[in-house]
Formats: sequence, structure tokens, C-alpha cells
Amino acid sequence: MKILFISDVYFPRINGVSTSIRTFVEQMQNMGHTVHLIAPDYEVFTKDEAWIIRIPARNIYFDPEDKLMKYGEAMKLLPDLEQEKYDIIHVHTPFVAHYLGLKLAAKLNIPCIETYHTFFEDYLHHYLPWMPKSLARGMARMISKRQCNAVDAIVAPSNPMLDVLRGYGVNVASEVIPTGLQDNSFKAADGQAFRIMYDIALDRPMLLYVGRVAFEKNIDFLLEMTKILVEKRPDALLVVTGEGPAEASLHKLAKTLAIEDNVKFIGYLDRHTELNACYESADVFVFASKSETQGLVILEAMAQGTPVIAIAELGTASILIEGKGALIAADDTLQFAERVHQLLMHPEHRFELGKQAKTYALDKWTAKLQAERMINFYAQLVSSRAPAGHYAPQMSV
Repeated sequence: MKILFISDVYFPRINGVSTSIRTFVEQMQNMGHTVHLIAPDYEVFTKDEAWIIRIPARNIYFDPEDKLMKYGEAMKLLPDLEQEKYDIIHVHTPFVAHYLGLKLAAKLNIPCIETYHTFFEDYLHHYLPWMPKSLARGMARMISKRQCNAVDAIVAPSNPMLDVLRGYGVNVASEVIPTGLQDNSFKAADGQAFRIMYDIALDRPMLLYVGRVAFEKNIDFLLEMTKILVEKRPDALLVVTGEGPAEASLHKLAKTLAIEDNVKFIGYLDRHTELNACYESADVFVFASKSETQGLVILEAMAQGTPVIAIAELGTASILIEGKGALIAADDTLQFAERVHQLLMHPEHRFELGKQAKTYALDKWTAKLQAERMINFYAQLVSSRAPAGHYAPQMSV
């Protein structure tokens, strides 16, 4: 098949959408399919530019990490895109990419599918603080319903996220297809070397969070939980990996809670050279976000044999199974801290849970399996649009 992805974000902008796109593209290309991506020009060269069409973009004053593609510049590509003979368009974000995808699909007379990566109902009010929370939620629901019903089909990363969309009134064809783990997520890594590099004692109890340091990730909950934990384990350390708009607020909170010596912020890590070692170095991976459509970092931690303690809500509820590499914690800092403390107190349980985590990730969550499912969904949509006797793309899985 020949597939056109469109997204308002991609590397070098690091987030879950970028990771998902790269994961699916690599698998689809390995399967023999052609995939191109339309994405903003960040004016920074990346190694995979050969299959990416970069569109001139403007800055967003309230969100310095992102860029907004210029719709008119993208539409100038239409004559070239017509020559490519794409089978389907897959949109990954709801901003310029959504409207561009709809327009191009109509012009090219091919289906348009969209993945609902972000739970905007629980996201928008963080970035529009001047708007009443209830109004922001209502607006997010309305926009999501309208946009999802405008495309031919939607992909949800988890069943709970699809249930939310159905509750909004989204009624188009759908499929639940999460982002899987690439082979490199399972590669052995040296956690001890990582600890030495970042000046973390080898015997110090280490909790880890990986992801954007954003308000909707509920990282303040983890800091407050750590405050409770250190009453029993004064040497416990919470490592926060990533960057984002909540950094200053979290540094201030750590100081207010008097746990500055128990929290370490280390910024972004290179996915190919450091991230696996970071996961492997931790005793426990902790996660408290309640707005995830999936929760890929949980699976990445499991792939390195690191046990997980997390709140099971929305997308994470579709991953977390008590005892299958994870312990499910209540949305309560005291109870969460107690689960962490008990796991730290029993290294044999922690070891067994870590072994189960790796097995679970390998058996259920590989990228190849999810990419095959996505290609099958594409083929169904293309075939349903094709007139009798018309060519239907062959699946290569």
C-alpha cells in the first residue's frame, strides 16, 4: 500500500505522537509498504528526512515547543501528491493536519482515517487557564465529536478511549490499535552504568517517571507521594525524565515539600542510547497520569523488566493487569506510597514482577503485531470505497 501520514508534530519534537508515528512507519516500511509524512518544518534536520515532507510553519505564542503548519503552503503540494497515487491518508493530530487531511482526501478521492492520540477533554484547560474548566471540557468534547465524525474512520489507542469517543457521539467506523514496542525496546541495557553517569548510588531505592513534564501528566501527585514515602524510606529517590511546561512548577513543589534531595530532574534522554538503561536502572516505574490514551512508557519500562506501579485510568487501564508486571494503585498518595514501599521492602517480589513485566510486553505488545492490524484496517477501508472490479491494494503482512 501507499500511505500518507499527516501530523502537526513529529521529531525533533519529542512526544508520544512522534514516537507512535515513527514506530508504525518503521514497521510498515519493513513490511514493504510506502509511507510518506507531512509534518512541520522545525528548521532542524533529522536523519529520516527522505520520506518526510516538511511544511513551512509559524510559532505558537502560548506553546513554544510546537509549530503550526501553513495550510496554504501544504496545499501547493497537491499536484505532486496526485502523482503519488496514495491509497489512504492517516491523520494523527486535530489541528492543521486534520483539515489538511480532509481536503487532500477529497481531492485525491481516497479514505481519510484519524488516530485520536490525545485526551483533549482532560488536557485543554491546562493550556487555556483563562477559560473555565467546564467550558474547556465541553469545547473539547464538541470539537472531538465533529472532527472524528468528519473522517472515514478513527483509530483509538485503547478501548476506554474509544468508549469516551462513543460517549461524545462519535459514530464512524473504528478500530482499537495501540502503538506497539519496537525491537530496540527489549535490547539489554546497563542500568548500573546509567546510575553511575547520573550520580545515583547503586543501592539507592530509585523510582522513575518518563514522559513529558506536563501538567496533565499528574507528576505533582508523584512528588506528593514521594514526600509520604520518604518518611519510611528517607533514601528513596524519584527520577523525573523529560522536559515540558510544568518543570518550574514541579521544582517549586519539590522545594515546598522539602524533598529536593529526593527528586532528580534529568531532562530528555536519547531513545536509542540512554532510555533503555534509564528504565533498567529503576527499582520501580511509577505513573499517575489519568489522561493517557494508551501509556506507552509503561510498556517500555516493562520491556526492560522494570515493575510498574500506576493508576489504572483511561488508556492505562487497558495495559495494566494486577500481577502481570504491574501493581495497580489507588488515586490516593498515601495508598500509592504504601504500594511502592511494600515493593521496595520485598526485592524477591520486585524481581518476579519484573520478569513477568518483560514476558507480558513481549507476548502482547510488539510493534509488528499492531502494524499488521493497522494495515488490515486500511485495506478494509480502501476496499469498501473501491467500485466493483476496481483494484484493491494487496496486504503485505
